Amino acid sequence: MTRKNKIIVPEARQALDQLKAKVSGTDDPNQAKFEIAQEQNVPLQKGYNGKLTSEQAGKVGGNIGGNMVKELVRMAQENLNKN
Repeated sequence: MTRKNKIIVPEARQALDQLKAKVSGTDDPNQAKFEIAQEQNVPLQKGYNGKLTSEQAGKVGGNIGGNMVKELVRMAQENLNKN
């Protein structure tokens, strides 16, 4: 599967994938979107998903991205509190 998003620091890819898996409740970051889709009742399948509406696709991607940002903020706040 090709990735369309470019990461400014390519070395961060593995850590971002681990974070995606963590917030999605799975061990495999490639399964994260399928886990979220199932929770949101979105019929996401491997392969072509052109029949999904924008709303359905947004529920999956938005949920993953939003949860990743929330976790990053939580981690930053925790780090600041330690210092």
